[in-house]
Amino acid sequence: WFLLLLCGVVSSLYFHIGETEKKCFIEEIPDETMIIGNYRTQLYDKQRQEYLPAMQGLGMFVEVKDPDDKVILSRQYGSEGRFTFTSHTPGEHQICLHSNSSKFSLFAGGMLRVHLDIQVGEHANNYAEIAAKDKLTELQLRVRQLVEQVDQIQKEQNYQRYREERFRQTSESTNQRVLWWSIVQTLILVAIGIWQMRHLKSFFEAKKLV
Repeated sequence: WFLLLLCGVVSSLYFHIGETEKKCFIEEIPDETMIIGNYRTQLYDKQRQEYLPAMQGLGMFVEVKDPDDKVILSRQYGSEGRFTFTSHTPGEHQICLHSNSSKFSLFAGGMLRVHLDIQVGEHANNYAEIAAKDKLTELQLRVRQLVEQVDQIQKEQNYQRYREERFRQTSESTNQRVLWWSIVQTLILVAIGIWQMRHLKSFFEAKKLV
């Protein structure tokens, strides 16, 4: 099934999936925006009646599709991992996950808990690593953070304008269709009225009533 994640900078949640179950999430993302997803899995232990870290080898398959239904990420990961992709088209991106559980008899009939954390835009950056790699001072790092925050805000504004434009086009298209449908209905009613009048006239003439 699908879950809609409202366009936030960070989305954290956990969910349960069965052996062959697949769950998808919809994230609204501006264009040219980096997304990082971190996840870890836990397997339910029936004897201890609690969720424990999943065994090595039991992994997750991650698939991401853009608003045009084009696959931009399709890869097998381990029981705990991280996936990254960059959006190139603004709109709703579909993120789907399912396990490779059919290969492992220990999981058969069990339930898997998946903890998922999605970071969008500049919140996906690890500024401690950036500062160490580029040898930035605290002031330089802060300036870089501010520049990237402004860039992300601009992307969000552009995306909102894009959504407004699409909504306006949809509204105009709907109004135009309603107008034409009303015209067609009116023409049909006029045509039926003319046909009924001619039919009644023919009927009365045949009966010599007029």
